[in-house]
Amino acid sequence: MDILSLIGLLLGIGAILGGQFLEGGSAASLVNGPALLIVTGGTLGAVMLQSPLMTFVRGIRLLAWVFIPPRLLADEAIEKIISWSNIARKEGLLGLEAASDSETDAFARKGLQLLVDGNEPEVMRNILEVEVDAKEQHDLGAARLYESMGGYSPTIGIIGAVMGLIQVMENLADPSKLGHGIAVAFVATIYGVGLANLVLIPIANKLKSLVYAQSQFRYMIIEGIVSIAEGDNPRNIDAKLQGFVT
Repeated sequence: MDILSLIGLLLGIGAILGGQFLEGGSAASLVNGPALLIVTGGTLGAVMLQSPLMTFVRGIRLLAWVFIPPRLLADEAIEKIISWSNIARKEGLLGLEAASDSETDAFARKGLQLLVDGNEPEVMRNILEVEVDAKEQHDLGAARLYESMGGYSPTIGIIGAVMGLIQVMENLADPSKLGHGIAVAFVATIYGVGLANLVLIPIANKLKSLVYAQSQFRYMIIEGIVSIAEGDNPRNIDAKLQGFVT
């Protein structure tokens, strides 16, 4: 669980509600069903229109990363790579076949299979880097989904505000209906701007940082596997890979 994300979300929302309370207002005055429907529905519809299906589905799945990010255990991965290096020095590259079969991480297993097959170091690097780059671009596209939503949300909020003002103008002769229209107008604007700046854009930036971290982790694995193929000393491999951790 990413506690910082949870605290940030609660702090942002709490600060707004606290300010509303200190100004003499109530939280109930910020609750408006029509405004919420306009902003959330309009924003979601706009981003669905612009996004390919695979990117949209991936973006929904990545949302869980904000609070439960993928575990990137760099120290454990380095220890594993050093053990592979020791096996390769003692038994040769074919000795890594058992390690390849038992490896749970699909990317590392692919690297080990390339290593066991006796591929040249640069060939291995190119094959693995293509996979890392392709996955990074796919995940970044999914993360930008929320960035786009953060761009649409304030504008949809303005649309909601204009709709509320239209209702006000249509009911000038009936004062009992003016309050509802004005409430929709102002609350829709708050929803649009607040949703963008407190939730959607921060989510996009958080996801992009996690995607870059995952790519860096995989580049570390690539460097370790290529170093084994080049016959580097395990101590030198360890020193090289520690640079990724720091």
